[in-house]
Amino acid sequence: MSRVAVIARVMPESPDVDLEKLKAALKKKLPGIQDIKEEPIGFGLKALKLAAVVNDAGGETDAIEQALGEVAGVERAEIVEVTLM
Repeated sequence: MSRVAVIARVMPESPDVDLEKLKAALKKKLPGIQDIKEEPIGFGLKALKLAAVVNDAGGETDAIEQALGEVAGVERAEIVEVTLM
C-alpha cells in the first residue's frame, strides 16, 4: 500500500478561536500531520493549512475532511491537494 501526502485547509469558526489549541486538537485527531501553517484570509481570520501523510486507501480523503471538520472550533475543512509519495 502506498502513502500519499494530503494538503488540507481548515477554516476556524471565527478570528477568536485560539489557533494554537486548534493546531493541537487537529494533530491529536489526525496523527499523520507533519506540518501546520497559518494562512491569512482577511479581517483577522486565518486558515490553517496542514500537510499529512496517510495510507492511500481509496476514499480516505473524505474521511480526513470529515474527521478534521468534527474538531471543536473548525467551521469547515477541505482537501486542497493529494500527492503520491
